[in-house]
Amino acid sequence: MNEKSEHRLANSASPYLRSAVHQPVDWYEWGAEAFARAKVEDKPILLDIGAVWCHWCHVIDRESYENPQLASMINKLFIAVKVDRDERPDVDARYQAAISTISGQGGWPLTGFLLPDGRPFYGGTYFPPEDAMGRPGFRRVLEAVATGFRDKRADVEEAATRLAEAVAKAETFTGARDKFDSRVADDQIESIVNMFDARNGGFGRSPKFPHPSALDLLLERHQSGGGARLLEVAATTLEKMGAGGVYDQIAGGFHRYSVDERWCVPHFEKMSYDNSELLKNFLHGYQVTRNPFLREVAEGIIDWTDAVLSDQALGGFYASQDADQTLDDDGDYFTWTLNEVRATMTPEESRVIEMTYDVEAHGEMHHNPAKNVLWIAKRPSEIAAALGIDETTVRLTLARAKGKLLAARTARPTPFIDTTFYISWNAMFVSAYLDAAAVLGGEKGAACRQFALKTLDRMLAEAWSDARGFAHRMGGARLDGSLDDQIFSGIALLDAYETTLDRKYFDAARRITDFALAEYFDIEGGGFFDRASGAPPMGGLEVRRKPLQDSPTAGANSSAAILLNRIFGYTAESIYRQRAEQTLEAFAGIAPQFGIHAASYGLAALLHARQPIEIVITGKSDDAQAVALEQAANSIYRFGKAVLRVTPKRMASGNALAPALCETLPHLDATVSQALVCAGTTCRPPVTDPGVLISMLREVPAGASAD
Repeated sequence: MNEKSEHRLANSASPYLRSAVHQPVDWYEWGAEAFARAKVEDKPILLDIGAVWCHWCHVIDRESYENPQLASMINKLFIAVKVDRDERPDVDARYQAAISTISGQGGWPLTGFLLPDGRPFYGGTYFPPEDAMGRPGFRRVLEAVATGFRDKRADVEEAATRLAEAVAKAETFTGARDKFDSRVADDQIESIVNMFDARNGGFGRSPKFPHPSALDLLLERHQSGGGARLLEVAATTLEKMGAGGVYDQIAGGFHRYSVDERWCVPHFEKMSYDNSELLKNFLHGYQVTRNPFLREVAEGIIDWTDAVLSDQALGGFYASQDADQTLDDDGDYFTWTLNEVRATMTPEESRVIEMTYDVEAHGEMHHNPAKNVLWIAKRPSEIAAALGIDETTVRLTLARAKGKLLAARTARPTPFIDTTFYISWNAMFVSAYLDAAAVLGGEKGAACRQFALKTLDRMLAEAWSDARGFAHRMGGARLDGSLDDQIFSGIALLDAYETTLDRKYFDAARRITDFALAEYFDIEGGGFFDRASGAPPMGGLEVRRKPLQDSPTAGANSSAAILLNRIFGYTAESIYRQRAEQTLEAFAGIAPQFGIHAASYGLAALLHARQPIEIVITGKSDDAQAVALEQAANSIYRFGKAVLRVTPKRMASGNALAPALCETLPHLDATVSQALVCAGTTCRPPVTDPGVLISMLREVPAGASAD
């Protein structure tokens, strides 16, 4: 144990940094102290970027950073800095770009070697302690880097300068500005469809990651007349993912990605941002297809999140659940041997489980061939036919047996849950839960609505500052937020306003949007930087970065354009639409090349061309016709659609409607049961028939207004 390092890390807000307290490496947190010492002692910096949920981060910790001999070498030759990528996404993004340029690889752990001023000159991801797997051993890498830094300093300095310049040019998208054209969405869709795996769903080959923005883009374009093929691609992908081992068939929720092309064997960590965005996908897929299986998966995500990844008492969504309990297992908490299944239930129940989830004596896990990943191999109707019993009996037996499996699994040692409340991820889940409230309705929908608003109120109370915007997390010493924290929170606040018509949420969304424009927007080049203009120096790779790529959360600039167009729809103030267009123009020359990896740009482009759809439904709260109109409006998926339920009581408050709606609908009679479909500053004549309303929403084209 290194006492100095222990002193520095013991009180860190990051569980990843706290997990390194016992290591003999003299770790520093990212900050001025580390860089000052590196300059005084003229030593290179060893940068480790990882996360508490990252399996290979724990492996390199155990193999190298807990090795006394390697730790001694590191302490002698380097200044060691450890960074939590969830806590410092700004640091991670810059060094990921730099190291992947050097090595052709990115990911975690990220191992970088920097000059004392923070400019990188070499790096990679995981290094084994000795030469193995075609990778140079960490000991040899450390010796070579230290020697090169000492004996070839001029070459190292020159390489670092060139690399920093290349990263700066790439991350600010120099030369990418062009005239906005909404047809970029169709170019992206063509690219996405060409990547489709018709057999297994998803895009490309293994490993397979979810692409939430791409699925929403396909569904939106299908809804506006894009053809059945787009729905086939999206629906098949959702069905295959929901039936695969990448979805936790027992407790609900999605693992981070699948190592195989069948969505069968996952990397078992579960991330907040994956589950919030996939929840939206499955809700939207259900709206379009009415496939009850998609609704079932959506409800499963909610059930798992409520039970494991949230603070139900105070509000808030946790960050992640680890994959493993120890380094010696590989998803053992989530997988089953045949004997383990049979020991928990009756033979009849076990037979149904074995047939449903393909549980056999030889499973899918390489480290323990007896372990099975549960994935849906047969549906209840197929099992009923095979066993000669009715389908209802199969479903009841399956539900009872799954309950027993969950109880048995809960008794196992549970993988670590990172209870940090990151603001951007909380905002994304607030939006997803409010979406669920509208689509699902009933008790589950009401519970989602209540918890989302509780979380949002907590975010405003604990993390917002008029002078500094949203922090990056709730709890611990204040860590200023990034562009993601501001933009996703603004979107969540607009979602809350649309749900409640409580003007405090709209006013807060507007304040945040104005703050983002003042602190993050590039007046000269268009688009938003990821760090505020008044943010303290990075201390390392000083690059003004404009995030575009979905990685995997929706790109912050695309999301900013979406937020600006939605704010414009409620204010009619042209500055918001102008800034949205300037943001889209900043990347117009490069967005088509990103294809599926910037699908959120396609969504932003379609919304900018068409403008958000606002459906104002009036009538008394208990009026059956108004309720039917609201249900009809919520049943249809259109990206950027808002359903505003205006009752006489809400109208009596005097400020329920945002400014533009007050002007567009100056004499709105909230006692009459009707629906008005508006886009921009124009509304269609009111309708009273739910079927007509549904047809009207389906007829709104992708790139034209509703007037």
